[in-house]
Amino acid sequence: MTGFELDALGAAVERPDEEAKRARREQLSSTASRGRLDDLSGWLSGVQGTAPPRPLERVRMLLLGGEAPGTVDLAAAVGCQVHAMTASGSGTAVAFRSGVEAVDAQVDRGVDLLVLAVVDPAVDVPAGALVGLLTRTDASAVTSRGATIDDAGWMTRCAAVRDLMRRGRPVLADQVELLDATGSPALAAATGVLLQAAVRKTPVLLDGPATAAAALVAQRIAFRAVDWWVASHRSPEPAHDRALDRLGLEPLLDLSIRTEDGTGALLAVPVLRAAATLGT
Repeated sequence: MTGFELDALGAAVERPDEEAKRARREQLSSTASRGRLDDLSGWLSGVQGTAPPRPLERVRMLLLGGEAPGTVDLAAAVGCQVHAMTASGSGTAVAFRSGVEAVDAQVDRGVDLLVLAVVDPAVDVPAGALVGLLTRTDASAVTSRGATIDDAGWMTRCAAVRDLMRRGRPVLADQVELLDATGSPALAAATGVLLQAAVRKTPVLLDGPATAAAALVAQRIAFRAVDWWVASHRSPEPAHDRALDRLGLEPLLDLSIRTEDGTGALLAVPVLRAAATLGT
């Protein structure tokens, strides 16, 4: 992966269809307002290029970092198939391209919606560092205390986030080097997923802080790409709010789900399905 390749990807991203989005709003204007569902239905029309939007029949989760207990069962319950990927041991370029290739494979099969989750247990510190750097926030404000971390443990983690931020700060202008500096193949793969999904005009449902961190990097490469994503839920993790605010994304759910295993994203799938069939 080179800076030129990233520039080419960024240039290939177009905005969703504003005419279809506008037409959907007009279709819904004569019915009782359903608040955020109306907005989501318009968004779906925009990303699909048709009003009303098509039902979301082929939903696929890309689970980066490995499998998570219970995730497959929950995915089955909401009608979503799971494709687990691992990028461990890969360099940034290889991991990024694996994300791009995974999207191409799914879109070529006719997927309607991608659900993105990162379950790599080593991703918390790199994700926090990326969010801190890209939102110009101190390490202490983006470092998780988790559910059981004591003060000493938090201070150790905070120092690790701060160290990664120091490594990344000199290369902020180069997204390839920035991903290299954070040292997380899973985040590089997630960035590839998010960019290529936007290139292939395929909507993505984001999970927690790690996917939001990758989205911040992808947004710097292609500012229009964020229009193809929706945030599923708001995590109690401090980095998540910072990232979503910078992305301009309002989450669909707020269930205090801290674990980043795809649960929050999967629970938002029925909400999007409802929005797709609104008024039919």
